Amino acid sequence: MNLFNNLGKYQIQYFNFLVALIPLSFIAGNMIININIILIIILSLIFHNKKLFSIKFYFLDKLLIAYFILIIFTGFYNYYFYDLENIISYVIKPYKSIFFLKYLMLYFIMRYLVEKNLINIKTFFLSCLISTIFVSLDIFYQFYSGKDIFGFESIGRKFAGPFGNELIAGGFIQRFSLFSFFVIPLFFTNISRNLTRYLFLFLFIIFFSAIILSGNRMPLLLFTFSLFLIFIFIKEIRKYFFYFIFMISVIFLVFLNLENKVKENFNVFFTHIYKASNILINNKDINESSPSYLREFNSFYDTWLLNKYIGGGIKNFRFYCHHRTNIDKNSKFICNMHPHNYYLEILTETGLIGFILITIIFFYILYLAFIKRFFFKNLFSKDDPIIPFIFLFIVEIFPVKSTGSFFTTGNSTYLFLLIGIMIGLLRKNNLIEKQ
Repeated sequence: MNLFNNLGKYQIQYFNFLVALIPLSFIAGNMIININIILIIILSLIFHNKKLFSIKFYFLDKLLIAYFILIIFTGFYNYYFYDLENIISYVIKPYKSIFFLKYLMLYFIMRYLVEKNLINIKTFFLSCLISTIFVSLDIFYQFYSGKDIFGFESIGRKFAGPFGNELIAGGFIQRFSLFSFFVIPLFFTNISRNLTRYLFLFLFIIFFSAIILSGNRMPLLLFTFSLFLIFIFIKEIRKYFFYFIFMISVIFLVFLNLENKVKENFNVFFTHIYKASNILINNKDINESSPSYLREFNSFYDTWLLNKYIGGGIKNFRFYCHHRTNIDKNSKFICNMHPHNYYLEILTETGLIGFILITIIFFYILYLAFIKRFFFKNLFSKDDPIIPFIFLFIVEIFPVKSTGSFFTTGNSTYLFLLIGIMIGLLRKNNLIEKQ
């Protein structure tokens, strides 16, 4: 007991350290992410168990709890009661639905820690700055020498830096670099405006160039989109909007014309967009020659029909997809691990009920954090630490984009971390109604 009391004296330092490790854990891999989450949960339960279990649940909390109950129910229901050509022998046991509860706990704990000032948000912002600069510079080094500092080689026309054979470096920079732009106005206010502008420009060039070299096209669009939103909705920097558009155009055209790998990568991307648009506009059949993402999206519908209302259970798309009707057994492409879109995956794995629940949850968060604060109260400012969380959340849940799986460790950790901190900041400043 004395040990816990002694540890309790330094709990703020422990929580700050673990939260600051989150961006670094994304570089290290899923195992480290899980260890980090579990440590945050365990320490929170040790130091604040009574307070955590006695918190009042508001409307958003109840919606989230309902969604996680659905995840558990559909996991066990599909395992024990659904019979589809012996598919049960292939489906992973439903205990993964129970393990997924750690993300609900992460939400409540991060909300509580932020609301009670038990973490210093500055450490997280600084960690994001250091981590994204490191990944960007490692990509530049890999581009220059052929190998990054850990000895990882580039893969085809893409540079993954410290992520090795996982082509996700651009996604990492897109998700965490936005916090870097808020470090100076939030925490180093004594720096002159001129120097601040040069530092912003320097960071933008580094991050934008690194994402281009990473070869991750969707993160490049999302990074640009998030900055576009910030320039539009924060009036203090709106005057720099056309400079922003000019810099994006110049940097992109320079890489496109001077680097063959970049040119080849985006030529493939533009070709896929053209083919997909042509198929959708002219209502053509999706076949072997169609872009891969379009074929993945197409596999969603018949899979969803197998379990329309409660879904087939999380991470089970990869199994049910092979048993859908109208499947072409002679096709080289049959199924992927997931349909590469959050909402299509949510529909297939938690059904229409889960889709409605998560849509209400996302819209309600947008209402509290964005619509209500900007359109009704005009509370947006470049000095507000909640700003990057809001726009990264908007980008993360943007429906018309290709994505990884919603239910994987990295994506779930990132999304519920954003939501937990964002709602904690709103409650900390009494900017959320307590229903």
